[in-house]
Amino acid sequence: MDAKSFLPLVPVMAALLLLAGAATAAETVSSPDGSITVSISTEKDLQWSLSVDGAEAVKPSPLGMQLYKGAALGKKVKLEGVERAAVDETITPVVAEKRAVIPNKCNELRLNFKGGFSLAVRAYDDGVAWRFETALPGEIIVENETASFDFAGDYTVFRTNTKQVSTSFETPYTVQRLSEWDKNVLAFAPILVRVDNGPALLLTESDLYSYPGMFLTPDAKSGTMLRGHFAPYPAKEAPFRDRYIRVRAGEPFIAKTAGTRTFPWRVVGVARRDADIIENDIVYRLNRPCALADTSWIKPGQVAWDWWHANRLWNVDFESGINTRTYKHYIDFAARNGIPYIILDEGWSDTQDLLKLKPDVDLMELLAYGREKGVGLVLWCVWCTLDRQRETVLPKFQEWGVAGVKVDFMDRDDQVVVDFYERMAKATAEHRLLLDFHGAFKPTGLRRQYPNLLTREGVAGMEQSKWSVISNPEYCVSIPFIRMFAGPMDYTPGAMRNAQKDKFKANFDLPSSLGTRCHQLAMFTVFESPLQMLSDSPSAYDENPDSRDFITATPVTWDETRGLDGRVGDYVVVARRKGGAWWLGAMTDWDARELAVPLSFLGDGEWKAVLFEDGPDAAQDGTSHTRSEQTVSAADTLTLKLAPGGGFAARFERQ
Repeated sequence: MDAKSFLPLVPVMAALLLLAGAATAAETVSSPDGSITVSISTEKDLQWSLSVDGAEAVKPSPLGMQLYKGAALGKKVKLEGVERAAVDETITPVVAEKRAVIPNKCNELRLNFKGGFSLAVRAYDDGVAWRFETALPGEIIVENETASFDFAGDYTVFRTNTKQVSTSFETPYTVQRLSEWDKNVLAFAPILVRVDNGPALLLTESDLYSYPGMFLTPDAKSGTMLRGHFAPYPAKEAPFRDRYIRVRAGEPFIAKTAGTRTFPWRVVGVARRDADIIENDIVYRLNRPCALADTSWIKPGQVAWDWWHANRLWNVDFESGINTRTYKHYIDFAARNGIPYIILDEGWSDTQDLLKLKPDVDLMELLAYGREKGVGLVLWCVWCTLDRQRETVLPKFQEWGVAGVKVDFMDRDDQVVVDFYERMAKATAEHRLLLDFHGAFKPTGLRRQYPNLLTREGVAGMEQSKWSVISNPEYCVSIPFIRMFAGPMDYTPGAMRNAQKDKFKANFDLPSSLGTRCHQLAMFTVFESPLQMLSDSPSAYDENPDSRDFITATPVTWDETRGLDGRVGDYVVVARRKGGAWWLGAMTDWDARELAVPLSFLGDGEWKAVLFEDGPDAAQDGTSHTRSEQTVSAADTLTLKLAPGGGFAARFERQ
């Protein structure tokens, strides 16, 4: 070819070279089944995007990390290397919240950039995650992180509500379009975004250590973009009342941390059916593995809880309250019904000195009585008191034979408090104590590293019914799809006084639940909590032996979980297996509904079914229910007739 004939091709070749350059400016990673793809743009500033089933769900969205008076990681990036890996393993959890064996299969992309940082991206069949990793000397100060989600449309969002980062993490959900979100309002994770005619996307985080938790807030300009928001590092703290440590001033940065580390995973769960969310354990999979060599002492189980019903007993020959005789009665009740633990909530000790015992509660006598009866004691503690006294108190608790601690009133997720969670999980594990966090932010996988952390609050639990209507049936059929996506929740079910909406009255000392009795019974199958509370009085359970016996026969850990049906905020149907038996739970919002539930999850042969159904007058009397038995097989379909605020609960055992 002569020079003259070559000249017309020069613009074409130049264009091809430009296209080739553009093609290499983005790296992608797809899920093992190929249905979910994350694209990372490295052309100038880091951006990520997400497609599900061939359709864009999240448009290119900025990623970055600004170091305080330092580098802007993610700006004008220079890619130095690309690594790819396939993960295909199984995890055997110490505590089987959903299943006894967890498949962990994904594809991973790791992008290494000039400046000592990397971006790791994982694509699973049920979600994606990314995180920053740094290899920098000494300590670094993180001014802020850019974690953004620019959705491809003005989708519907189910979000929590707070105007400040100090919160109890207990609010109802607001349902609205992204563009309608008040820009002055924060949401704590998880939240759910429903793509129009597409999947549900769940936003949260995993592997949170020595770093603040992520809130979400709308972008100031875009009507479809959400941004991560992080609590400032505390500059000044002060005690408030006998149980809080309030942040009075914050630093102009969010974290002081090691320069060489991994940062939290930013997680987006993906579900084509809302019911698939029930089975999703991506948050657990992404966290670091168990740190304990011996976990044989960790025993999940149910707990008889005193505080919801104000320690009230009736038909007893003593005055009930926070006293030794009352707690012996709880121990007797637990022993008779195979309940391994009771909780001594607030009142057994001074809130400022856990070794200053109240004279009406003989703790040593109760611990000895519990050992005799095979019932362990879990002790409620103010978080800052326990942290201050931990080197003295935790060894003493172990020496006394205390089973665990319920730690309360943190109400923050800045780095200082996140460090406390890890410190307390590790310290309680060293002293063989079970752990339950209240006044807590959402789970982020810490329970995988320290499986003695069995449950936590971070949910508007049934305590709300003592003073409000927040924990109502609509909320209760939302949290299995949103809050429980992050991990177990200490909702504290089990009310024996049940009221329809028009008959409910908040009562602090003798509360009722909103919705029906069967709504409550179903919670023991639907809601995950390996330290599951029985919230009502032993006297109330003994007056309702059919409900009591069904509840106490329901496991708190599971070999298999099936999300059968449901829609967030409307209804939920869940089946779970333990050994050779199955449990089924269904709950509805304030709308009565009829559901057809095939029993195809059962194995071969015939099964004895024990069924609890809303009674014919449950729309007027929330306590109304029926108990029946029948023989069924996998070929059968049950028709569930749920009253307003109603439920259904069943146990299936092979004949």
